[in-house]
Amino acid sequence: QVQLVESGGGLVQAGGSLRLSCAASGRTFSSYAMGWFRQAPGKERKFVAAINWSGSSTYYADSVKGRFTISRDNAKRTVYLLMNSLKPEDTAVYYCAQDHRPYAYYSVHDQDYDYWGQGTQVTVSS
Repeated sequence: QVQLVESGGGLVQAGGSLRLSCAASGRTFSSYAMGWFRQAPGKERKFVAAINWSGSSTYYADSVKGRFTISRDNAKRTVYLLMNSLKPEDTAVYYCAQDHRPYAYYSVHDQDYDYWGQGTQVTVSS
């Protein structure tokens, strides 16, 4: 059974930074791509960023490209999301997720992820 536990959310002013962490337990972490998604109140969950199993390749939603950085430490079984230049529209619950396909490149589709964390709230004030 895989467990994903996010941390690092909070309240920050516009222009500020936060780093989210997602610690994983269960199946071999280094074999699976990881993703971050977010859901704002009253809106659908949306893709934010993804990283392949080795950490050699990443992909970002256009809305966060150049501001957010996804990374992973396979020895620590942790994936990170560094968020810079935060905007009020980044306010959402952020979820990390693990792809169900071993050694897959990465995916922007939430149906490709079979395990999800509980979410961490990020609030950006103007």
